[in-house]
Amino acid sequence: MTAPSAAGAAEPPDMGASDSATAERPALFRDRYFDFLRAIALIRIVTLHTFDTAVWLTVAFPSMGVMFALAGSLIARSLERPAASVLKSRARRLLFPLWAYSLTVVAALLLEGWRPEPGDSGWWLRLLLWVFPIIDPPFPGSAVTDAGFAVSAWPLAADILWYVRAYLLFVLFSPMILAAFRRWPLGTLFAPLCLAFVFGTGLVEVQGLAAPAVTDFVVFGSCWILGFAHYGGLLRKLSPRLKLSGGLLLMIVGLLWAATHLGDGGWDLGTIPFAQATWSFGSCVLLMGFSPSWNTLPKRLHKLDRPLILINNRAVTIYLWHSLALMAAVYVSNLLWDIPFLSNSAGWLLDSQISEYLAVWMVLLLLIPLVGWIEDIAAKRRPRLWPSGIKKAGRYA
Repeated sequence: MTAPSAAGAAEPPDMGASDSATAERPALFRDRYFDFLRAIALIRIVTLHTFDTAVWLTVAFPSMGVMFALAGSLIARSLERPAASVLKSRARRLLFPLWAYSLTVVAALLLEGWRPEPGDSGWWLRLLLWVFPIIDPPFPGSAVTDAGFAVSAWPLAADILWYVRAYLLFVLFSPMILAAFRRWPLGTLFAPLCLAFVFGTGLVEVQGLAAPAVTDFVVFGSCWILGFAHYGGLLRKLSPRLKLSGGLLLMIVGLLWAATHLGDGGWDLGTIPFAQATWSFGSCVLLMGFSPSWNTLPKRLHKLDRPLILINNRAVTIYLWHSLALMAAVYVSNLLWDIPFLSNSAGWLLDSQISEYLAVWMVLLLLIPLVGWIEDIAAKRRPRLWPSGIKKAGRYA
């Protein structure tokens, strides 16, 4: 799966600012504009996975491209410090929450009867990919059993890990990519986009176990490197007219390519790699090329302050666990259908995806205090059950 959504944290799983940006964004402050974009991206991801027919949302807001661009800007700032310590910190922030999630999913699948195919001696070893996903981890090829959770929702539990795998690889290769960017900025920035065209047109086909990782790199690599350009000040040096025209042109190319390459997924850009690459990159050029710097939210958004803080402090938790929250919502809905009174009097409500969507967020609100504190442990912070407050000069409490 190339792009559902995808996934950040109080740095989701990572964030940062810039050398040249330090004057504009003092290290003391979080950039609330980044937090605002990340929250929209996460909400869009959960919404798309709940309303599975709403593939137009991949066009309405390119969540995954935005999240990779934000993370690229933030890790560029972090790499002002020694690379080894940065990579260790970022990997820990991502992997600790992942391990809690993976343990839950794999244990549930094993209890439901998932076993290796006869003669598959390396199956147990491949389960380690749930611990360190450099390629996609194994998953049952078909519904396990109709016991327990809604089985039709199980594949999403593994599909979402594409973002974790892509993010982890981007982080590990960032010191080299950043060095290349500083030497050849434009060539490095557009190289993944050019490769996305080569692969998208079928001139070169990528096959094998590494194919999804390579595809994700070329689709979202330019977004990640655009984060470097944002942090380093390159975007600020470009004229507004060039950024506007360039971003819009890329978005138009993406839409035209998608319109002429629609498949079974319709307008789901996650199934049309080159359209995803150009639309996401063009959108990020506009969103980051004209980005304000908010130490605090604008007045009209003040009421969103605490929800935004909570979402950003628990971005990894929300991204990872929303698939299980969706499964739980579907499962509870099916149980309620078996109650005659409810099925007769409120069947329309139980059958509504809106009620399912609300149930997903209710489950997530329960999961945040249950497992969200793992993000604090990963970041070497004091564990908090509900981190939605602010203390001292714009820092999160």
